Amino acid sequence: MEEQQPRPRPSIMFVLSSLAKNNPESVLALIAVLTVVALRHLISSWRQQARLPPSPTSLPVIGHLHLLRPPVHRTFQELASRIGPLMHIRLGSTHCVVASTPEVASELIRGHEGSISERPLTAVARQFAYDSAGFAFAPYNTHWRFMKRLCMSELLGPRTVEQLRPVRRAGTVSLLADLLASSARGETVDLTRHLIRLSNTSIIRMVASTVPGSVTDEAQEVVKDVAELVGAFNVDDYISLVRGWDLQGLRRRAAGVHRRFDALLEDILRHKEEARAARRLDQDDDGRGSSKQDKKQATHSKDLLDILMDKADDPAAEIKLTRENIKAFIIDVVTAGSDTSAAMVEWMLAELMNHPETLRKVAEEIDAVVGGDRIASEADLPQLPYLMAAYKETLRLHPAAPIAHRQSSEEMVVRGFTVPPQTAVFINVWAIGRDPAYWEEPLAFRPERFMPGGAAESLEPRGQHFQYMPFGSGRRGCPGMGLALQSVPAVLAALVQCFHWATVDGDGGVNKIDMSESDGLVCARKKPLLLRPTPRLTPFPAVV
Repeated sequence: MEEQQPRPRPSIMFVLSSLAKNNPESVLALIAVLTVVALRHLISSWRQQARLPPSPTSLPVIGHLHLLRPPVHRTFQELASRIGPLMHIRLGSTHCVVASTPEVASELIRGHEGSISERPLTAVARQFAYDSAGFAFAPYNTHWRFMKRLCMSELLGPRTVEQLRPVRRAGTVSLLADLLASSARGETVDLTRHLIRLSNTSIIRMVASTVPGSVTDEAQEVVKDVAELVGAFNVDDYISLVRGWDLQGLRRRAAGVHRRFDALLEDILRHKEEARAARRLDQDDDGRGSSKQDKKQATHSKDLLDILMDKADDPAAEIKLTRENIKAFIIDVVTAGSDTSAAMVEWMLAELMNHPETLRKVAEEIDAVVGGDRIASEADLPQLPYLMAAYKETLRLHPAAPIAHRQSSEEMVVRGFTVPPQTAVFINVWAIGRDPAYWEEPLAFRPERFMPGGAAESLEPRGQHFQYMPFGSGRRGCPGMGLALQSVPAVLAALVQCFHWATVDGDGGVNKIDMSESDGLVCARKKPLLLRPTPRLTPFPAVV
């Protein structure tokens, strides 16, 4: 029996032909409607493309994702060299613009600050921000403005940074003691690991000085996981077709890490609540409370969590802080401050070791100002201008956050191009710091440019100068800048003053340190910094 062949499906032309015979008016109407729809779509697409900034060739669905290679700030710089200082890219379903020169950054921040005061909130970041209850990813509203003022005036203001200096000093002294012991044993040290531990411990102690050591150890592991997850590329954030599917499992993994961090934060809060209750009991002894001097001392010893809890208990406060607000802020401070501080110390030491003459000048300045009887501290920084110039040059070449992230809340016109609302705005701080139009020999490590008589003598890293803004600029500039300008160079000064450092095989050879970058939100070195320390001072200053 002959196999029956399937009947072919009628084509569109066959259907139209049949309709034309039976109802020609319907066919003409359908063709007219389809033509109008197609023309309107083509005209709309052409107009939109004509208004948007220039863009590389994109692919369907994924847009320009195929062009991105780690580290992303270098890819953006390479694309901008071909496309222009303001370019449009599409990451899946997300429209983005990238600013790569000081002029474009200035126009965005000075001319459109109110329109780019939001920050993109990814699916993973939302979990750790308790659904934007914190500060870093909170929408620009009354709560965010209250937290910004609180950060700048109290939490991370000059007075609090000064009061918590002994906490940071204790961490540095502990690091030096560990390095001295390793040196006595002739060991090679993984300075990357030591610096991350120092940063984590110091910041957690600044947040809550009463927590036991076991809590700080656990926090270090959780912070590492948070930084990895928040910095990971998540297809859910960019491809709308698969949004919510969690193809990479990042959402599930983040949920587990968040549960661990939340339990840790509850432990920290419980310790603090117990300490505050005990202090209140002490002040209420004899029914008279403490003396004025005791109260003054208690105020001076407050950590960041004390300040937050005082605000939460204040009935006259503009915003009532909830427990989730406090926990989210702690996550913001600990995760943002730990890796960035450690990375900057590491970059600075690596640059100095790759430039022995500059290292010699830094060491000689420290010797002249501090001597060998005590360890350099934050109080010495105003008398160490060459050290600070080397730090500024490190910030120029290796900003901890190489890309400043914003999001447009309304349509803007920038350099004659239209930026639609809900567009991610990326300011390539890394590329701006290497712009040859503003920096002579932009790839060279030359602290002298920031010294008196140098071309960058008047530049400060506080965001006023758009060719040099390693901490960002405007409303969303880094609130921890003042702390970083104190803590990072002080740690570096102690490391240079107290030890000679030698490279070992496994980190770029004997003489030069490999300066390759890792990818992520924080621009850190790709390889661990493996060094062999030798005491530089004899006798070694007392490490107490």
